[in-house]
Amino acid sequence: SAAPCLRQNGRPGPCGTGLLCPRHPWHPHETEAGAPIAAIRLKNDQLVQALDLARRSGPVRDIVIPPCPELLVQLQNATATGEPDLEAIARIASADVAMAAALMRQANSPLFGLQQPVGTVGQALNVLGMRPAVKLLSGFLTRHALQVHSPLLAHFWETSTRRAIACEHIGQQLYGMDAGLSYTFGLFCHVGMPVMMAGVKGYGGTLTEAMARQDRSFTQTENANHRTDHAVVGAIVARTWRLPQPVAIAIRLHHDFTCLGDSGFGDTERRLVAMGLIADHLVHQHEGLAPLREWQSFGPACLGFLEVGEGEVNAWIDELHPAFEAVVLA
Repeated sequence: SAAPCLRQNGRPGPCGTGLLCPRHPWHPHETEAGAPIAAIRLKNDQLVQALDLARRSGPVRDIVIPPCPELLVQLQNATATGEPDLEAIARIASADVAMAAALMRQANSPLFGLQQPVGTVGQALNVLGMRPAVKLLSGFLTRHALQVHSPLLAHFWETSTRRAIACEHIGQQLYGMDAGLSYTFGLFCHVGMPVMMAGVKGYGGTLTEAMARQDRSFTQTENANHRTDHAVVGAIVARTWRLPQPVAIAIRLHHDFTCLGDSGFGDTERRLVAMGLIADHLVHQHEGLAPLREWQSFGPACLGFLEVGEGEVNAWIDELHPAFEAVVLA
């Protein structure tokens, strides 16, 4: 009998039949969106080669890309297999006093309603759970490696953390989508901005101009002034830090929504791009900001690609409110 076509949350897939449908992009054993796997790999490889070339010989070569923190490398290694190395994670969390304090502060937050506060890293890990703890540690190490020193990027990491939470939530609704990969993409999506702010002369002025201009896109303004943009730089950070390749590719494409209609790119990468804009919309709604121009232009295409309705998006705003409110970084 045919296998049921369901999203992760158990709801029927977009064809409405409840059966396997060759048009669906949610089944991992299919060729992605009808494109031969070899063609997808070729296009992904070409994009990666272009990033590596830009790093070696393009305008990006003079931008300092901070190395991946050693503790984050250790954390990646400890979680590389199916079962995390609990002792290694506890040791990593205890290696930095501020990081250990952040872990315990989160465990003692009202979100968990403990009668007795935790007093050790081990207790905090037990309260938070391993996956949430790893996400917290990864975020802490990333923020401190890529620090923001400009009022133009105030609350950058709070917004990035909320975007990551939203991406993870969306990823949990899609059959065959790795929610952890979604979280990583959301956290690193705009990481090129603080790197450019720290390493590119005049980028602060470009940021102000790009946010104000109505006649061209954000990345077009960046490229006009610096011959590169935060999507390229962010993707190179992801490559340098050895993040999963789909994350690096999706970061490179996250302002290029023409990729949604290009089956030469992998379906995972395109789903990340689509959920990134939806996540940004959810975060903007929570933070009371003006609607994104990109959402007004490309939101329907992203919703259509993921087969998500406006009603679901509105429900997600309410569902994510407690998690968004709990984001307090140190």
